[in-house]
Amino acid sequence: MSNIKPNVAAWIDDNFPHQVAMLQKLVQMPSDNPPGDCTPHALMTAELLQELGLEVEILTVPDAVVAAGGMRSATNLIVRHCFGPGPTVALNAHGDVVPPGGGWSKDPYGAEIEEGWLYGRGAAVSKSDITTYAAALLALIHSNARLHGTVELHITYDEETGGSTGPGWLLAEGHTRPDYVVCAALSYFVVTAHNGCLHLEIAVSGQSAHAAFPASGCDAIEAGHRLMSALYQYRDALGHTRSAISGIDSPTLVIGLVSGGINTNVVSDNMVLRLDRRIIPEENPEAVERELLSLVADVGRQIPGIAFNARRILLARPFTPKPQSVALAQIFSDEAAAVFGLPIPLVGLPLYTDARLYSDAGIPTIMYGAGPRSFLEANGHRADERVHLDDLRRATHVVANSVLTLLQEKTA
Repeated sequence: MSNIKPNVAAWIDDNFPHQVAMLQKLVQMPSDNPPGDCTPHALMTAELLQELGLEVEILTVPDAVVAAGGMRSATNLIVRHCFGPGPTVALNAHGDVVPPGGGWSKDPYGAEIEEGWLYGRGAAVSKSDITTYAAALLALIHSNARLHGTVELHITYDEETGGSTGPGWLLAEGHTRPDYVVCAALSYFVVTAHNGCLHLEIAVSGQSAHAAFPASGCDAIEAGHRLMSALYQYRDALGHTRSAISGIDSPTLVIGLVSGGINTNVVSDNMVLRLDRRIIPEENPEAVERELLSLVADVGRQIPGIAFNARRILLARPFTPKPQSVALAQIFSDEAAAVFGLPIPLVGLPLYTDARLYSDAGIPTIMYGAGPRSFLEANGHRADERVHLDDLRRATHVVANSVLTLLQEKTA
């Protein structure tokens, strides 16, 4: 291995300008989700990978699955390279991104480089890791390393809407069954756990009335206000519950969407709100959902003439650390510490990702990739999203070295 790593490192460094150019192309082509019409980006990515000499399996998701996932089109890519008999390591990055929003000082699709930072939507989350993983695999191939196992690249396009048409579909349909999975993240920590998430939509139904005679109606907006007050009281109490996992604090609740009303001079007969409840790894998701549904029912019983109808939009289970995952994470932590020259901790994250889907399938899973010290520094899901090119290069070294270590050690 001591002779292989310098060859791997040299290939990555020599070809790094091509890796940066590929990332620019990925950022410059929009793949916003919503609306989730991501097949064109997947096909372009497949062409770029094929130009690098990689064989790409293009898997188009059926329309019914796409519609159920809330998207317009979805195509997944799998690259497989077999070095020899042994375990399969899958590296998963998603090519869909949240819409840019406002407040940008750069073109969100410009992929501009300034003072070593590459800017654009998806630059850090996670188009960067499409190139990180591809370059790491290519470096191993060109090093002529005698590895014992297979490396797969999974490039999926629905992480922003829950993963059901991406990793969820690939696993359910038997397109892949890896022994280990690494999902996209940042460079200065290795992720072994993250929160789950419950999205509920609550429709409030009342009875309309003329604003001059409000007592003749049942005001849905007033009832919704009472419900929101109860939800915010519930939210405030969540701070007393703490996770034991570093990087994860307490459960949270946010009311993210509110709509309703008929006209200014009409007592409203309708209101709809959507909430986001983050679930720490120590919590039971079904118990959390029952708790919230009970709260909604309790408020409803206190308001005559009003009906609350709660509907689950999403239930993403937490990603929890397991012994095999921690062992896999330690390999990446050790290799990252050697490359970056500082300790690389094992942490949890308060967000939720596709990693949970692989872990739920019983596959040892971690998260590691290219990016700065925090998602805030990366401006993930915010204006001026960015990745530093030095982190991109060094993360590629870490991924290549870790896969090298993993596939040699497992057959020693």
